[in-house]
Amino acid sequence: MMVHTMHRESPDKGLDSGKYVRYTPEQVEALERVYTECPKPSSLRRQQLIRECPILSNIEPKQIKVWFQNRRCREKQRKEAARLQTVNRKLNAMNKLLMEENDRLQKQVSHLVYENGHMKHQLHTASGTTTDNSCESVVVSGQQHQQQNSNHPQHLQRDANNPAGLLSIAEEALAEFLSKATGTAVDWVQMIGMKPGPDSIGIVSISRNCSGIAARACGLVSLEPMKVAEILKDRQSWLRDCRCVDTLSVIPAGNGGTIELIYTQMYAPTILAAARDFWTLRYSTCLEDGSYVVCERSLTSTTGGPNGPPSSSFVRAEMRPSGFLIRPCDGGGSIVHIVDHVDLDAWSVPEVMRPLYESSKILAQKMTVAALRHVRQIAQETSGEVQYGGGRQPAVLRTFSQKLCRGFNDAVNGFVDDGWSPLGSNDGAEDISVMINLSPGKFGGPSHYGSSFLPSFGSGVLCAKASMLLENVPSAVLVRFLREHRSEWADYGVDAYAAASLRASPFAVPCARAGGFPSNQVILPLAQTVEHEEFLEVVRLEGHAYSPEDMGLARDMYLLQLCSGVDENVVGGCAQLVFAPIDESFADDAPLLPSGFRVIPLEHKSTPNGASANRTLDLASALEGSTRQGSEADTNGCNFRSVVTIAFQFTFDNHTRDNVASMARQYVRSIVGSIQRVALAIAPRPGSSISPVSAPTSPEALTLVRWISRSYRVHTGADLFGSDSQTSGDTLLRQLWNHTDAILCCSLKTNASPVFTFANQTGLDMLETTLVALQDIMLDKTLDESGRKALCSEFPKIMQQGYAHLPAGVCASSMGRLVSYEQATVWKVLEDDESNHCLAFMFVNWSFV
Repeated sequence: MMVHTMHRESPDKGLDSGKYVRYTPEQVEALERVYTECPKPSSLRRQQLIRECPILSNIEPKQIKVWFQNRRCREKQRKEAARLQTVNRKLNAMNKLLMEENDRLQKQVSHLVYENGHMKHQLHTASGTTTDNSCESVVVSGQQHQQQNSNHPQHLQRDANNPAGLLSIAEEALAEFLSKATGTAVDWVQMIGMKPGPDSIGIVSISRNCSGIAARACGLVSLEPMKVAEILKDRQSWLRDCRCVDTLSVIPAGNGGTIELIYTQMYAPTILAAARDFWTLRYSTCLEDGSYVVCERSLTSTTGGPNGPPSSSFVRAEMRPSGFLIRPCDGGGSIVHIVDHVDLDAWSVPEVMRPLYESSKILAQKMTVAALRHVRQIAQETSGEVQYGGGRQPAVLRTFSQKLCRGFNDAVNGFVDDGWSPLGSNDGAEDISVMINLSPGKFGGPSHYGSSFLPSFGSGVLCAKASMLLENVPSAVLVRFLREHRSEWADYGVDAYAAASLRASPFAVPCARAGGFPSNQVILPLAQTVEHEEFLEVVRLEGHAYSPEDMGLARDMYLLQLCSGVDENVVGGCAQLVFAPIDESFADDAPLLPSGFRVIPLEHKSTPNGASANRTLDLASALEGSTRQGSEADTNGCNFRSVVTIAFQFTFDNHTRDNVASMARQYVRSIVGSIQRVALAIAPRPGSSISPVSAPTSPEALTLVRWISRSYRVHTGADLFGSDSQTSGDTLLRQLWNHTDAILCCSLKTNASPVFTFANQTGLDMLETTLVALQDIMLDKTLDESGRKALCSEFPKIMQQGYAHLPAGVCASSMGRLVSYEQATVWKVLEDDESNHCLAFMFVNWSFV
């Protein structure tokens, strides 16, 4: 019989190593039951346990306490051992993967050395040879002609009704795919920032000097090979740009594999380029080493095989041999190799948009890495490593994300077969395009928008959309700003109208007001992916009414929001902010009508001369004059562009269609203007010739500047602008606005967190914000811990003496970037009647870390 022992504790010397307490199996079972319910029982609970269990009556409470301590220690050791075993398996598999990658690179080096030597030999031979090679060229030409003629019958055998011909195409595609996945068929270059490791996404590479664009990724996942294959074959579940995948034919192969003829439609990422489609053969089979492989390639006149379905709204793209190789890993899990190699026919799009279709980095982020991340996400959800809030299952939250993306893509593309048709403009403006859909039942269907998509508006859906080109504005920074400072661009009245489609009694169509309604937002996180590149959240917009006619705005509103691509370190990543109004119940089958923004980086250019005159361009005019802009536009050393796509959807009924269309055009046009202002605020400024944002000229601003200047002189005895400062209001305002140091005003409240109320141009640059969004920034979120402590210690001095100097420190901008400063001066701003108005801060010699 197994006996359980533990040390007996001595009253004088602690644990006596020479004496043991022997527990019977019944005693251990009773203690284990209690441990399962409460691993750390209190002293009263241990005494109660002894009273309730007669078999423990001979055990002292102190001994029971030590047993629970040891039991917790064993549990901790067991978990740590299991974790280390998992890490060890990952490291072994990653080591195997890196060794294979090293072997591949060595083969590639040997091949390049051989080619280099062969080329040198040819050059040396050609320089010393004067023989006429015309006969040899004729022979070579004849051989090539013979080879072409010999290949021709092979393509003739690849008939749609001939499985043997399709199997021949499949075997060729398999061989080419394997040579890309594990061989040297493509010159792979590792992507920047993608370092291998046990917790990394894997090894990610892109092609160099390759026909078309290609990307490759290999990594570890804790799922079995067949499960991984099942997940990756469901392309719509992980590829957000995939509209539909139709399997038109399934043919069993003679070797136990499967051949499928597949037609795939892809969304266009912007409104100014046509969508793409693929007609491919997909081959799935098991290899001799136990690996499972799925390869795919386009069927063309060159490869042979049946013709694909015609499509008038799509541009036929070509998929070169691509796919995924899944190998079982020792100890469980799989090693996955993914290759994507496509030709997207970049010449069919305007020149300014071609980088979007010629970038292997964008392909890697949108397809290759997205597939591997999705598999890793499901693996961690299956193992219980991912925790979600709100009581929702991971599959439900993923469905919400997919519905948001698909609804936004449907709005951007506006396919005719979904029921979309253009609505003519009455004001002659072509910068905003408006489309309507009069068949909401067909549009999206219940799987995308819910069975009761239009509870109150029965006529249809209207979408207003636009595109614009930004220069020197990081896409991640812009989307993060739009998310965190909604009041900078959104109109509360328009939001309320959009939310009214979920209620039975909507109110009238509003006018998009220039300033909109300022509103407070509270972001409630729901879920995020493992690497935090995408997160789903609920946004609560606090309701309020300013007049009796605005009582319809008094209730809170809720948005389901998806934000992705806000990591500035990701190369080639697309940033996106998509949201849809929801009601308080937020059911799993809630109808969604998404709107939002998509920002895609296009290119990096080196330009030798001065600075670009504008941070934003009208994309339509850029398309008309792309050749002219190529020689004139980019002038400041390193210039990068991003294309911004904006789409907003609204419901309407028969008698409000024209009013909704007018409101939507005006609203999207105002959003375009807001993004232009935001771009000017957050774009890098050093060396640019951009004229700064004009200073506010309201009477309140003039009065505040006069109070700031006078209070500084009263408290410190010095003049804020030097001895030659002018006393007129306009001059003081101009001097403060253009001051070289960052000057900010902060509310002086005892019952609420102080927020910034005013800043000069340099202060806005330091906080990376605008005057409107400034009021959303709190002081305690800007200063670091040492800065807050210094301000608290000096606060009594500020209130008594009127000012104080804070030492050098670090603060944070609204974008999260660290800012260092040499000194900060804080003084009390007094009104004309000597009452306290606010605190003023001046940060001297600041710079981004």
